Amino acid sequence: MRLRAILRVLGVIVCLTSLTKLPSIVLALALDEAVWQVFLHSFIASALAGLLLWWPNRQVRYELRLRDGFLVVSLTWVLASLASALPLMYAPPHLSFTHAVFEVMSGLTTTGSTVISGLDQLPRSVLLYRQVLQFLGGMGIVILAVAVLPMLRIGGTQLFRAETTGPSRDNKLTPRIAETAKALWLVYAGLTVLCGLAYWVCGMDLFDAISHAMATISTGGFSTHDAAFEHWNSPLLDSVAILFMVLGGVNFALHFLCWKRASLTPYRHDSELRAFLRILLFAALLSAAVLWLAGTYDGAWESLRKGSFMIVSAMTTTGFTVGNFDQWPGIAPMIVMIVAVIGGCSGSTVGGLKVARVVMVMRQGWRELRQLVHPRGQFMVKMGGQRVSGSVVLSVSGFITLWMVCFMVLMLGMIGAGLDPLSAFGGVVATMANLGPGMGQVTYTFGQVSDTAVWLGTLGMLLGRLEVFSLLVLLTPDFWRE
Repeated sequence: MRLRAILRVLGVIVCLTSLTKLPSIVLALALDEAVWQVFLHSFIASALAGLLLWWPNRQVRYELRLRDGFLVVSLTWVLASLASALPLMYAPPHLSFTHAVFEVMSGLTTTGSTVISGLDQLPRSVLLYRQVLQFLGGMGIVILAVAVLPMLRIGGTQLFRAETTGPSRDNKLTPRIAETAKALWLVYAGLTVLCGLAYWVCGMDLFDAISHAMATISTGGFSTHDAAFEHWNSPLLDSVAILFMVLGGVNFALHFLCWKRASLTPYRHDSELRAFLRILLFAALLSAAVLWLAGTYDGAWESLRKGSFMIVSAMTTTGFTVGNFDQWPGIAPMIVMIVAVIGGCSGSTVGGLKVARVVMVMRQGWRELRQLVHPRGQFMVKMGGQRVSGSVVLSVSGFITLWMVCFMVLMLGMIGAGLDPLSAFGGVVATMANLGPGMGQVTYTFGQVSDTAVWLGTLGMLLGRLEVFSLLVLLTPDFWRE
């Protein structure tokens, strides 16, 4: 009964995933691109697969537990990636199975890493497909399902808890979990529309504006041009991108509360947001100073523009790049990697460790230092003026420990797969932190590395998107015991 209930949920989610092909079918027909048939056949195949999972189990009534949610979420990303890979295999750029799965996993996890070069030559329907994958993955396929499953009498609370990111998973914006998911999607879609309009007004054509809006708010970073924002070389477009990347990196609950109350007070009172903005400002100014002193760009303003854009793109794990950022002098490239590992705010579409966790662990470290100096003192870890319980601190410390262990294992695996240490480090940051661009051999594409390294990158993206615990818990014997 439990297995059939899980299959029923997965069937619905696979059917929803098949809908990602519809916009590309419409666009291909409108532009008279022959690839519309590939998208149509892929849509039919994935929709039938979902129906085959759902139909025999449609009458099953079984309340999913939290552990079931972890299994469903992990299987969702795997099945969605497999179902979404077909168009990229049978239409340009005609990727191999390994590369196609990597590409769609990158889109659905909003990582932005790619194995494709020559984007400017691809059909627009294929380019749109990559952007739609990011848009759907930005808030999470499962969050979308949570808003729809109640209509099918499938409880979504367990899925929501397993999917949402950050140290506080049980906060609800509205009394019912489905209403919470709908509220998040409303904010997400609204920001995407505003971003698209801003890009359009500031110089992009309508197709590029829509495509880059989906990539910006989802903090995914796929572009329709190989040169990304360098294609326009516009300070105005760069400024718009910086603004909306920052908004994509903020907890969407804050956006919702500010909209609902018609007040900026929730922004001002959020300690994680303040820390996020301080780190962004410090890293941007430091990078700009390094670039200016080294004479990398002409003048302080250009150094600030390029440095700020790349730092915001990295810390929000969007992954839009500045040309040759990996050749920046001194510590500048490493600053980009470090802020990507830190990531943005909890409850956002951003990858990385999340600012709240990093700040909490730093304060715990400072607490331990003070405790050594004053053994009898009573010191507390506080966030936003409130005491953080010891269990939460331990949970966050455990998460970061496991995250770092997985990071090192993947890095060793990539070195074993033929990458040099710098490329392996950059590759793991690119995938596990959901950054997109890496360093060395994988600065702009994974297309030239071995299939083993590509599969390790695919695993890294899944680990990063599900924040390690949701996937690793499936490997514990206790999970499978009743």
